[in-house]
Parts: sequence; C-alpha cells; structure tokens
Amino acid sequence: MAHHGPDGRRLPYLAVFGLLLGMFLAMLDGLIVGTALPTIVGDLGGLDHLPWVVTAYMLAGAATTPIWGKLGDLYGRKATFITAIALFQVGSLLSGASQDMSQLIAFRAVQGLGAGGLMVGALAIIGVLVPPRHSGRLQSMIGVIMPIAYIGGPLVGGLLTDHLSWRWTFYVNLPLGAVALLIIATRIHLPPAERVRARIDYGGAALLTTAIVVLTLLAGWGGSTYSWSSPQILTLTAVGILSLAGFVAVERRAAEPIIPPRLFHDRNFTLAQILSFLVGAVMLSVTNYLPQYMQFVQGASPAASGMLLLPLMFGMLGAQLLTGRLISGNGRYRVYPILGGALMIAGALALLPLDVDTAPVTASALTLVIGAGMGLVVQSTTLITMNSADPRDMGAASGTVTLLRTIGGSLGIALLGGLYAGRMRDGLGAHLGPAAADQLAVGGDLTPALLPGLPAQAGDAVRMAVTGGLHGVLIGAAVLAVIAFAASWLIREVPLRDGPPTQAGPEPGTHAATRR
Repeated sequence: MAHHGPDGRRLPYLAVFGLLLGMFLAMLDGLIVGTALPTIVGDLGGLDHLPWVVTAYMLAGAATTPIWGKLGDLYGRKATFITAIALFQVGSLLSGASQDMSQLIAFRAVQGLGAGGLMVGALAIIGVLVPPRHSGRLQSMIGVIMPIAYIGGPLVGGLLTDHLSWRWTFYVNLPLGAVALLIIATRIHLPPAERVRARIDYGGAALLTTAIVVLTLLAGWGGSTYSWSSPQILTLTAVGILSLAGFVAVERRAAEPIIPPRLFHDRNFTLAQILSFLVGAVMLSVTNYLPQYMQFVQGASPAASGMLLLPLMFGMLGAQLLTGRLISGNGRYRVYPILGGALMIAGALALLPLDVDTAPVTASALTLVIGAGMGLVVQSTTLITMNSADPRDMGAASGTVTLLRTIGGSLGIALLGGLYAGRMRDGLGAHLGPAAADQLAVGGDLTPALLPGLPAQAGDAVRMAVTGGLHGVLIGAAVLAVIAFAASWLIREVPLRDGPPTQAGPEPGTHAATRR
C-alpha cells in the first residue's frame, strides 16, 4: 500500500533513506572508534589523552545540537542539514589524516560539530516530509538503525583496523556521507514554509559548553596530572562554578532556553536526568576500555575484540526492547531503573575477577550482565523523562535526557580514563621502571600488534598493567552504579499518559528506538 505525503504524492522513500543514512553516521561514529583506540594510541602516543578522542567528539555534538535545530528554523532545514554533513565529512577526513594525538582530538571536535546537526536535522526534515499518521513505519525504521550501529560499530571498527588501518574508521564516513549528500541534494524537496524567527540561546550554549569542558578537564587532570590543590585545578574549579552559575541565571531569563528550568520542578524528571548522567558515564567508560583489555591481555585482534563485546551490546539492546514491551503492557516502570542499577553493580563486580589468565569466552560472556543493566536504565529514563514533561516541552525534555547522558559519558570517560592511565603507568613502573613505563605508555611504542614481539617480562608487565587499569575503571563504574541504584528508589510510580501528545514528534537528540 502506497503512503503519501502532505501534498498527496507518494512518500519519497529514497529521500528518507538519505536522511536515515545521515543519522546512522552520527550513531556509528560514537562507537566505531572504540576498538581502534589501542592501535591509535600505540601509533600516535599520548595514553593520557586517550579519553579526549571520544570526549571531544561527544562534547562538540552535545553542545551544538540545540543550535543546529534553531539554525534549521532560521535558514532552512535542508541547507542546514547539508552543511552539517559537509562539516562532519571535513572532520572525518582530517581525523583520518592526523599525525599526533593533539591533531586527532581537535579534528574529532570538528567532526562532532557536524554530528550535532545530523540527528536533529534528519528528524526535523522527516517531520516536514511525513505526516503524523504515517510516522509509525518511519519510527520503526529509525529504531532499526540504532541496534545496527551499536552492534556494527565495534565490529566495523575492528575489521577496518585489522585489514586496512585505524585511519579508515574515519575515512569510511566519506563514501557514506557522499551518498547521503547526493540523495538529500537531489531527492528532497521541502514545501515552502514560513521562516520561524527562533531565538538561539548562544549565551546558554557557550556557558554550558564551558562548564562541561572545565568539569571534564577537572575529572581527567585532578589528582593525576595536577594535584587537587594546584593553581591549575583551583582556577578550573572557579571557572566551572562561575560557568554553571551563569548558565542557570541565563536559562532563567532566556526566551527559548536550551534546558528550561521548569522541567526540573518535576521530581521524576530530575531523577531521570541523574540516572541518565550516571548510565552515560558507566556505558562510555566500559565500552571504551574493555577493548583495551581484550586486545592487550586476551590477544584479540581489533575485529575479534568487537566480537567479544557482542554479549554486552545484545544485553543492552535486548533489555531495552523487553523493557519497552513490558511497560507498554502493564504501564508500570519504577522497577526497571531499580533492577537496572542492581544489574550494573553486579555486572561491574562480575568483571572485576578478570585477569591475564581469564579465558576470552568467559570474559566476553561476563559483559552480558552490565549490558542488560545499562539497557534497562537507558530505556526507563527516557520513558520517565517523556512522561514527566508537559507537551510543550517534549523537544526540550528529549534533548535534555540525551544531553545529560552525553555529559555523563564525557565526564565518566575522563575521570575513569585518567584512573586507567594512572594505574597502568604505575603498574608498568613497578615492573619495568619509570623510564620504560613512560616510553611504553606515552612514547607511542606500544600497540596490541607489537606486544608479542616484546621481551617476555615486558609483555607480562603490560598485560598486568592493562588489567589493573581496567579494574580501576570497573571499580569506578560500580561506585556510579551504586549511586544510580540508590537514586532509582526515589522514583514515584506516576501513571503513564494514555498516548503521546499529538504535536510531539521525535525531537533532536532522541533515539527513536528508546521511545517505542
């Protein structure tokens, strides 16, 4: 049966495919780099800067997502979306050509600036092309690409690193983005619309970005690169406090704030944002540092390390799908974040016994528990957020829950990444001496592929040091999961709405898969 758009014509499925491809690029690139990180650090050096390869991309995307949405209202959605893809392509090309870690981090930020407009731009255009009565099928199509990105990202990243180079984890975006650009430029014809005179909250965006960057630096540097009482840390602390205070003040006065303060008057909404922040920290830290263990300690190739993470990914996705179905059936949701927090604690503790002698299949299977816990929390916090917000605030609410998850991931990977690097360097120093430890950890002489060629003593020291670093990450993840578990008990079982507000479609930054 043919479906038709607002003007009576058949819906442009090829155009929609181009839009979905743009969304897929944004989802994929947050995951595809994880299995390549050990090789990247070994090639470029700078273990201490490893978290920023992920964080720079996430921060730039999170900070610019609301601005891209307003730019689309002001200057046209199609032109804005094409601009976002082009900027993402430029960042991908430069990232692949990076010659040192500082360049890679800077170019990842450029890539993230473009990525911030991919999701919001695609959803905005779909909202114009597709009437609400036909949006169900598209919601299902959008829901399918999320698990493909989650499962395919680590696998594709590993395969590209194995058979070509880690640089192709970035170059692969170029042909995909080119196809998306061609389809969108030639197949999407939006009806003329009155331009909205949207007010962009530049002040709030700048203050929020400053606060996030400062907090991330504090998490990564405090107690490791600089002591907590050092002038650098004290200055950063002051800047962070002032930025947060300024952001709150600006949001109270802004005509169209990035995060409307009134949302936090609802207890469940506030708790959902806390849980989203915490699960983001656990999720990004575990999924980016488990491949280090799989490759260095288990001897897995980048592709095989992606395969070994499949239980975690399937556990997460299975929990999300099952939770959505169960909540739709009985309308009760309070138990799921509680259960999710408990499973995250159990999953982190189950991984703590991992050592240099653990069988790869055992290490892989043990990731299932923490994956299921994360899936339960991600799904339930999104649902609680949408149920707690007024219809007029659906867009801001959906953007906020994703923004908080992103900020949590950025801070978590900085804090726990710093702990990982510190424990790894200490472990290498204890067995090989400080000079050899610095040469291996910072000098760029260590990749998983080179590990078998090291002297036996050095190889064993590296394996033990990486295992010790992972244990630090897992202990931190367990602590964050305990906080999430405690906070989830405060959620109240407020009856779900009978149906979604008719005017609230998918909004910027929301994975449709989590809103089924």
